[in-house]
Amino acid sequence: GEQGAERNVRTELPDGSVAYFEGERGAERRVRMEFANGSVAYYEGDQGVERMVRMVHADGSTVVHLEGERGAERKVRKEFPSGQVQYYEGGQGAERLVRSELADGTAHHFEGDKGAERLVRTEFADGEVQYYEGEKGAERMVRAEYANGNAAYYEGESGAERVVRMELAD
Repeated sequence: GEQGAERNVRTELPDGSVAYFEGERGAERRVRMEFANGSVAYYEGDQGVERMVRMVHADGSTVVHLEGERGAERKVRKEFPSGQVQYYEGGQGAERLVRSELADGTAHHFEGDKGAERLVRTEFADGEVQYYEGEKGAERMVRAEYANGNAAYYEGESGAERVVRMELAD
């Protein structure tokens, strides 16, 4: 800017990261941080209370969306190049996966604390819904409901479930 009105627009850090700022002199706020590893973080908010709202990983593998005040940002959504989108709930550091949507319209629903999320239901685009019981990694299908109203009930361990009863719609 003009002499006396200079403002900080870019700061290079010793680790190779670069911070970018916008705003008038004395009110510059961080809007983007390019890390040495190639990842990029985006920020919103006034000077001193900027909060991270999005992180794009260097390899392009994921985009993470965050919500919350500065210092308490929590992951709420993670997007993958395949079109998969994962949704999270919970406070910072305790975010747990609650739903994963695939590009083909399949939606997986989870319950449980962070790290112990277990699959409880899968909904398919054709209307089929599968229900699961069991701990993470050992979930087994116990019921499937079909768009035509039919239902199948299953028994057996994960990966070895077998139909034990069918209910047919009228």
